[in-house]
Amino acid sequence: METHRLVLPGDLNHFGFLFGGRLLAWIDEASWIAASLDYPNRRFVTKAMNTVEFHHSVKEGSILRIVCEPDKLGTTSVAYSVRVYQGASGMDPIFSTKVTFVCVDNAGNKCAIAS
Repeated sequence: METHRLVLPGDLNHFGFLFGGRLLAWIDEASWIAASLDYPNRRFVTKAMNTVEFHHSVKEGSILRIVCEPDKLGTTSVAYSVRVYQGASGMDPIFSTKVTFVCVDNAGNKCAIAS
């Protein structure tokens, strides 16, 4: 799954660059959407986000492309590789990680993804 985000003034830190926490929230949301589309009618919560390392700073007005691809499927969890690129021609990701989700029931207990 692929989505895009426009970096607006409210997304910037006090130095004028994209706030890291904002990017992490966008990544969490995009990968959660990918999992929810891949496994409809399942309830997912974020379990882990692997390495958090920003490779480049991002300024206001940048368009970010967030790419989420399935990485690993377990009985109760699913992981997605996520890469973030700046601009249409961005060759190297400005950020990459793996996000793992756990499938839970109505009470918040782990449950199998496949029914």
